[in-house]
Amino acid sequence: MGTLGPRLEVVSCAQEQRWHEALLESPVREPQLRLWTYRAPGVVFGCSQAAVLARARKGRDRPEMVLRRSGGGAVLTGPWMLSTSIVLPPEHRLLGGGTVSSYRWLGALIAGLLRDMSIPARALPPDEVRHAPANAALGWACFGGLSPWEVVVDGKKIVGLAQLRRRNGVLLTSGTLLARPDWHALCALLDRPDGEAAALGSATTSCEEQLGAAPLVESFALELQQMLTDVLGEFPTTPRGGLSVAAPQA
Repeated sequence: MGTLGPRLEVVSCAQEQRWHEALLESPVREPQLRLWTYRAPGVVFGCSQAAVLARARKGRDRPEMVLRRSGGGAVLTGPWMLSTSIVLPPEHRLLGGGTVSSYRWLGALIAGLLRDMSIPARALPPDEVRHAPANAALGWACFGGLSPWEVVVDGKKIVGLAQLRRRNGVLLTSGTLLARPDWHALCALLDRPDGEAAALGSATTSCEEQLGAAPLVESFALELQQMLTDVLGEFPTTPRGGLSVAAPQA
């Protein structure tokens, strides 16, 4: 039995990032998986957005904000999002096709799960990304643009992907919108024009918007964990009938 643990953890965005950093400090010997949701809103900035983060931290009553080591735009985390973190050894078979191809299986897997829920989702191939209309004004936001193999519904983004490659291992992450985020709050926090909140709403969708109600995060996480476990070739450490919801480790 491997060390892959089917755990849904309710965390802050900073705790999630610390888990990533701790695992990549030493060589990764076998796949590691965590599924996350968040007790309160937070913002995770891409590694090139340190100045944006510094400006956003000024003022009172700010949500938790953190800088991640991978690139891309700012991500608004919160109870509306289910995230996954997959840490693989550098030589793992799923990484053999190169940087872009490393995303393909993950995007396709989540898109398949959404289709099982009657959401017409699909992973976006690189050639379609190149020809997709882009709103340059939203380049600061992860969900404001599209990258290869991210998941869309009728052209609207529902799942974002990211990766971080280090000598010790490779981190693949995903964030699925189970419900609609508060884009207005994110734009207000970063002092962006209010029209950009409406543009983010038009560029994205969620399970709630597609189905009329958001799925239970535990049920969605259980289905996703089982699919990921099958692909990674490991066995869960709890019976398939249940998913443990673990308190975060400080």
